[in-house]
Amino acid sequence: MIIPALDLIDGNVVRLYQGNYAKKIAYENNPLSCLQQYEQQGAKLLHLIDLAGAKDPKKRQILLLEKLLSSVSIPIQVGGGIRTEEDIKTLLQSNAARVVISSIAIKQPELVKSWFKRYGSDVIVLALDVHINKQNIKEIAISGWQENSNLSLEQVIDMYQPYGLKHVVCTDISRDATLSGANINLYQEISQKYPTIEFQASGGIGSLNDIVAISSSGAVGVIVGRALLESKFTVVEAVKCWQNV
Repeated sequence: MIIPALDLIDGNVVRLYQGNYAKKIAYENNPLSCLQQYEQQGAKLLHLIDLAGAKDPKKRQILLLEKLLSSVSIPIQVGGGIRTEEDIKTLLQSNAARVVISSIAIKQPELVKSWFKRYGSDVIVLALDVHINKQNIKEIAISGWQENSNLSLEQVIDMYQPYGLKHVVCTDISRDATLSGANINLYQEISQKYPTIEFQASGGIGSLNDIVAISSSGAVGVIVGRALLESKFTVVEAVKCWQNV
């Protein structure tokens, strides 16, 4: 599945190079028209991240999110600084299909486990962002990728599997927004180890060849952001490419 993604700051579409707010790439694209265009071109799921809210909960762009969530008929998974159950309720009431949880899953695991029990595994997506060290340990980074959690990707998945974990967005931070290609070995390895988890590959997609490579990795979908914004290819082309492999 091709999953077009938009990151938002102050109502604008942006991309952060490897998660660095100081290396922000701003685009002229209107987020509303982007989402509608992606839907018209055949996307079946969209990925929306409130980067302003992720950095500062007081700057959460909830009115914008509500507008965007009501603008298309296909499901949208939404994240960005989710810290409380009220955040989850607000997004679900605003028509989000899924809520993307990141740092809070590491910092307050008992709280997030309670959300799995209350809302179910179809609603909650874990966003697990990794630095892969020389020993091939997939270290989870948190707090805007500024902190090492001292937990590995496998440890976090093992922690949440008993609670029904189903959806995981896995990002190799070194590839994010680089257009340099995805870490295929990473997705092959984790998909084989956890066949019941539906992994969404994220980071580095720059060409249709990258999508071909991901499609055989075991990941169920691929999140595409910058490549679409910079017209490296269209959603139509990406969907056709994924389906024809």
